[in-house]
Amino acid sequence: MPVAAGRRMPLAARPSLAPPDLRLTQDAEGRPRVVLEGVWNLRSLEPFLPDLEARLAQHGRSAGWDLSGVSTMDHAGALLLWRAWGRRMAESVDLRPEHAPLFEHLQLPDASALPRRRRQWGGPVLALGHATLALADHLVGALLLLGRISLDVLHLVRYPARTPWREISANLYRTGAQALGITALVGFLVGVVLSYLSSQQLRSFGADIYIVNLLGIAVIRELGPVLAAILVAGRSGSAMTAQIGVMRVTEELDALAVMGIPHTLRLVLPKVAALAIAMPLLILWTDAIALIGGMVSAQVQLGLDYRHFASSLPDAVPIANLWLGLGKGVVFGILIALIACHFGLRIKPNTESLGMGTTNSVVTAITVVIIVDAIFAIMFSDIGIYS
Repeated sequence: MPVAAGRRMPLAARPSLAPPDLRLTQDAEGRPRVVLEGVWNLRSLEPFLPDLEARLAQHGRSAGWDLSGVSTMDHAGALLLWRAWGRRMAESVDLRPEHAPLFEHLQLPDASALPRRRRQWGGPVLALGHATLALADHLVGALLLLGRISLDVLHLVRYPARTPWREISANLYRTGAQALGITALVGFLVGVVLSYLSSQQLRSFGADIYIVNLLGIAVIRELGPVLAAILVAGRSGSAMTAQIGVMRVTEELDALAVMGIPHTLRLVLPKVAALAIAMPLLILWTDAIALIGGMVSAQVQLGLDYRHFASSLPDAVPIANLWLGLGKGVVFGILIALIACHFGLRIKPNTESLGMGTTNSVVTAITVVIIVDAIFAIMFSDIGIYS
């Protein structure tokens, strides 16, 4: 009977939109067979889901399945049948070709059939090799940067008017003047602690007077330069790396290259020159504050007079120790600035690389400072010890 115009066919009367249903039949050999019909998608399954799950669980994998009567199926319908089959394909299934990919995506390979991954016995050797290659790459990069700076210095010797005095002055203020507070605080506390601990030991031997020798040699020769270098590496070195890294992220370095302005002349050289000048001055400042802290602690613990401490210091500590500490300061300043700029120029244009580069810069600078200080201690072990 034809359908009147303007009237819609009920849902159950349209085969393509029939609700999901299943019925149990038998095939030609008398074996049970489950026939599915209707629409098996998420929207159609939702009202009948509890009933369909219970009916599907009754049959499981014991029967054959005929899915050719299913007009529409999505991943929700396929997953419902997959769970009823025990999460694997049933042995006898008839389905439409367009529905086959839905079940193919649900099939996972058997873990026992996967090839076993061989144990890498050479893992530590490979890791050591990668670390060695990375270290060599950084050494080569730092050496190339030092070479470019040397060429810029020769260029400025020929053309002194092109010297970036403003950049050098600004970096000298940031790395030197603004670091006086933190270096004074740390230096004073270290002097107090060192003097307090030393006085306890010297008093037991009746050698109170030698506190001047101990503090003078320890602070002027070793602790002052190393403390100042570590503080500058953590404070100013990280700032240099972050500054150049941000310029990389914001493409300012590319803009300088387009304008023909070399990075080393305007960015790296002023920082290296400023730290080479500021570090010896910071070391003098740190030595003085640390000795004042030691002097205060010695007066409190041992009753040693301030005037006696100050007058005995030049005789107890040869002047060569002071020059050695200042020489360390120049070397430390150049190395810290060079390492900070090296890591800053190697930062990639993303924020993650910026954080990692800044961290690596500080760690590397502090490590290099300690290594170079040990080299100085071995090379000049006989200088400045005996007057």
